Amino acid sequence: MNSSYAIPAVALVVVATVLVGAFGLRISRTTSDFYVASRTVGPRLNAAAISGEYLSAASFLGIAGLVLVQGPDMLWYPVGYTAGYLVLLLFVAAPLRRSGAYTLPDFAEARLASQGVRRLAGAFVVGVGWLYLLPQLQGAGLTLTVLSGAPDWLGGVIVAVVVTAIVAAGGMRSITFVQAFQFWLKLTALLVPALFLVLAWQGDGAPGRPFEEPATFREQRSVRIDDTLTLKLEEPLTVTVDGTVDGRARDGARVALPAGTHRIEAGTRLTFAADTPVPAAGRGADDALSPSRAESRAERPLYATYGLILATFLGTMGLPHVVVRFYTSPTGVSARRTTVAVLGLIGAFYLLPPLYGALGRLYAPELTLTGEADAAVLLLPDRVIGGVGGDLLGALVAGGAFAAFLSTASGLTMAVAGVLTQDVLPSRAVPHFRLGTLLAMAVPLAASALVGGLPVADAVGLAFAVSASSFCPLLVLGIWWRRLTPPGAAAGMLVGGGSALLAVAATMGGLPGGGGALHALLAWPALWSVPLGFLTMVLVSLATPGRVPAGTAAILARFHLPEELGTEDLRAEDLRAEDLRAEDLRAEELHAKGLRAHQPPTEDPRTGDPQAGTGQREETTR
Repeated sequence: MNSSYAIPAVALVVVATVLVGAFGLRISRTTSDFYVASRTVGPRLNAAAISGEYLSAASFLGIAGLVLVQGPDMLWYPVGYTAGYLVLLLFVAAPLRRSGAYTLPDFAEARLASQGVRRLAGAFVVGVGWLYLLPQLQGAGLTLTVLSGAPDWLGGVIVAVVVTAIVAAGGMRSITFVQAFQFWLKLTALLVPALFLVLAWQGDGAPGRPFEEPATFREQRSVRIDDTLTLKLEEPLTVTVDGTVDGRARDGARVALPAGTHRIEAGTRLTFAADTPVPAAGRGADDALSPSRAESRAERPLYATYGLILATFLGTMGLPHVVVRFYTSPTGVSARRTTVAVLGLIGAFYLLPPLYGALGRLYAPELTLTGEADAAVLLLPDRVIGGVGGDLLGALVAGGAFAAFLSTASGLTMAVAGVLTQDVLPSRAVPHFRLGTLLAMAVPLAASALVGGLPVADAVGLAFAVSASSFCPLLVLGIWWRRLTPPGAAAGMLVGGGSALLAVAATMGGLPGGGGALHALLAWPALWSVPLGFLTMVLVSLATPGRVPAGTAAILARFHLPEELGTEDLRAEDLRAEDLRAEDLRAEELHAKGLRAHQPPTEDPRTGDPQAGTGQREETTR
């Protein structure tokens, strides 16, 4: 790819993101603006913003990479990612909005009246958020490395700096506009090149079948192996070797490799003849075909498929950066309409990444050997079209990829920073929120430099498994079952979410070796960890009936009754709480500037009442 086009495209996306975020900063005035955009985001804007932050590195790069490597079985990823919003629509969206909470820990405390459950929920929000941020930063590093040969840490640093600045400066109000803008940019960046790629493929003299098994080199191709790997051959293979294979140095010789496993040393160049099947490759825990995931999928495909479906279907409702968006809707009805719109937007988007993966099996099959399958989306325009047209389309894709990293990282940072500010730092005021933003990004940025990752879609899939095992039981039972108790909720999150988190840690560490049933159980934990979380939560709650919080019936009525049917008093309490938070913000601003009540009243951004703005609240602060 010609970096003379791609690098300016990435820079343009970064500059546009900063400018759109600055627009949101201009209208962020209160603490409520920072946390939930004063609950004034309409369905269309909110749907675009949710779609923007949800369509992450896994969606933009990772799905295509998995389809390239493992074929049509990976189409379950986009199906699951989309269907998760249907579950969210049916069971969670409107009641969650009516809860009046700012974050998932707020919901846990409001429902169960327990500080302990709140702190535990906060710990899981931070853990899931950091786990989800890692592939975003690693994907940004991969993109910049492919485009310019820059160090693989540089892309992550750029994303971290831009996201931290936008979130710390403007909060939820600012990133709402940023994420809505970035969704349409990402959709355009995949759709336009896809049209040209399909036309070029159909115009190819021998287009072939994109999902033919196995993937095959259509022409003679030389592949340089940058990291030591193993080739696993089902049948004998004749290949030209310039380097070291199985401990023997070769100098451009034709070598007949028997069926079995062969070690290829770093720096070796392999030249495959036309129509040669692409062999399976492995590098241990750091490989694009990590044995902890890919081999488990190959050995137990039915179990892996159901584990993937359950994690993606149920994990969406517990993702902190997705859930926090529903607190910004004005009403429960608006939250439902937002969810329906999201289903349409992301459903349209997910038609595109599998297309890139299928074409990658034809035009870039060697990426499965180099460990860069996630780069297929970036490289295909140059491989298929070439010339200036291919470079320009590649630049558009590169800009869209960076938009994916920025938008998802913004939402995750916002969610984690909100929890840190409200539950860890000493104050909920805006200055401490900005400190929380720095902490929210610093940890995953440091981890991304130290931890070698799975393919981004696999890494995100593991985050979904932890989310489904911890927050899905809490939300579903907390909204729909009146007998849930604080000990039951805490035990369910610890057993379900904790066991999934341990399985994720083992999988990312490449443990245990040797494959087998234990491998599959750890690589796809949702199939047992989600039922375990639900079962533990129910059994412990039934064993502690005296711990059902007082006022549970009223709280559940608040969740399920439309706002206009008698819950005005509860909503008024929300509004008063927002006013108090706004007063805290204004008092700190006045103290910092050495000003007092000499400023004219301003319009309240929530009510539009000129008599309820900051001018009156200044009197209160004095």
